[in-house]
Amino acid sequence: MLRFIKRWLPSKEEVSSPGRLLGQSITLMRREYQGKPFSEEHAEADPVDQFEIWFGEAVKIERFDPNAMTLSTADVSGAPTARIVLLKEYDKNGFVFYTSYKSRKAKELEQNPAACLNFFWPELIRQVLIEGTVEKVSREISAEYFSKRPRASQLSAWASSQSEPVTSREELEQKVKELDKKFSGKEIPLPPEWGGYRLMPNYFEFWQGRVNRLHDRLIYKLSLDNNWTIIRLAP
Repeated sequence: MLRFIKRWLPSKEEVSSPGRLLGQSITLMRREYQGKPFSEEHAEADPVDQFEIWFGEAVKIERFDPNAMTLSTADVSGAPTARIVLLKEYDKNGFVFYTSYKSRKAKELEQNPAACLNFFWPELIRQVLIEGTVEKVSREISAEYFSKRPRASQLSAWASSQSEPVTSREELEQKVKELDKKFSGKEIPLPPEWGGYRLMPNYFEFWQGRVNRLHDRLIYKLSLDNNWTIIRLAP
């Protein structure tokens, strides 16, 4: 441990040039990935079944937000954006998340209903990439989920015109107070411009970190006859 710490101590020259120190530090940031082998022999025939196994293990091992995923979208010109959202439901029909229908991601999905999800579980040294098309879930499904949210989160959904400019945080907090008073003693209904999306997958990639960067990468591609084909990719 002492050797490792000493290796990272900056020299006088590096201290006088912090940009250089940062660049060298990034270059040296690495660890050996000693994940479990992941082979075609052990992979489930259906990628959702395989996801359920890995997700279940992530729930047990990962300390924070195992359902956090990067959602990547693109506008009609193809310009991409990405952000972290939370997976709230999944089954053979797809993967569900919730947001404002006025948000930037919602506007991009309206223009281009194709998206990509990426889960990263560092404790397990695993990633899962899921691509597919996206559609809104029904208002009934959105209302059922919304009713289970904490009251404060419900108020925030009403108060925030997501992705729109606001003058200050105080403005948002004042809106929350006004809404809290308005809905006092009442159930808070689903906002008209808020709800869920379901990504219906046509492609999965399961990535398992392995020693010497010889990672295991298995993809599932959906054929025209709705069957999944497993292919190994070079790391």
